[in-house]
Amino acid sequence: MLIAGHTMGTPEYTIAEALSLFGTIGLDGAEIVVQDDYKCGIPRRADKSFLNTIKSAASSEGLHIACLTPYNCHFNSADRKLREQDIEDIKHVISFAGFLNAGYIRLYAGTAVHPQDFSPDNYRRIIESMNVLGDTAEQYGVTLVLENHFNTMTVSAQDTVSLTQKIGHPAVRILYDQANLTFTGKEDFNTAIDVQGSRTAYVHVKDLIFKSNASSSGGRASAKDVTHQEESERIVTTRIVGEGILPWQEILRKLKSSGYDGWLSLEYERRWHPLDIPDASVGMKKSAEFIQNCLNEI
Repeated sequence: MLIAGHTMGTPEYTIAEALSLFGTIGLDGAEIVVQDDYKCGIPRRADKSFLNTIKSAASSEGLHIACLTPYNCHFNSADRKLREQDIEDIKHVISFAGFLNAGYIRLYAGTAVHPQDFSPDNYRRIIESMNVLGDTAEQYGVTLVLENHFNTMTVSAQDTVSLTQKIGHPAVRILYDQANLTFTGKEDFNTAIDVQGSRTAYVHVKDLIFKSNASSSGGRASAKDVTHQEESERIVTTRIVGEGILPWQEILRKLKSSGYDGWLSLEYERRWHPLDIPDASVGMKKSAEFIQNCLNEI
């Protein structure tokens, strides 16, 4: 398995500075945010010159661009204009991935905040959207990975498998995120890895501890947004990997036994929760060392 740094973890850096850090701390690759007005992200309509700069910076550090990560979440929207705009955006991201030789694009499985959001019409719309995008991704040799994520149609591992089965496109697979499954009260790692099986194409690595208010909330996460939780909504605190409650050595051993041999992306959440964890030069470095030690022992 290979370890990537995520530019979510480097909000104070430019992309070139983040890639330099990732190279310095011995990572194999990078997952890069695609979003306007984020210092360590690729603008949605970046030109070839901008992408060339990233490609050269990664090459000089000996890094692969593993994954691109946009934040579009209207693939199941009843608003046709919103839905079509997101599809158009992701087609641009797919072309970026092709140019940068990035094999994966992380996607949210639409937006699903309320029970009624899991309606037959919403399923129909996201299935249609993913098939359109899957066809484009396939042309570029790119795989779209739907993340286990709150406020989407793939909160649980079972939700994610069910939706990818309904989509039925070879270029649409799963991004396994055990931390998200844990704080939303969904499957444990043994169950999640077994359920998602060979559909898992990419893995996010992060760590956490529960706050004291977790019991009063029933141990279930809530949020108004798809991308992240506001401080008042949180029932967990982010931790450097290896300093939280997730048994990463066991998780990695289980992934290995399941046949997974792909990317482990350090989704270091400093962008959203900078008071929880130190600068990536400290915390991502420690996380990478911990994960590498785990890999050496399994």
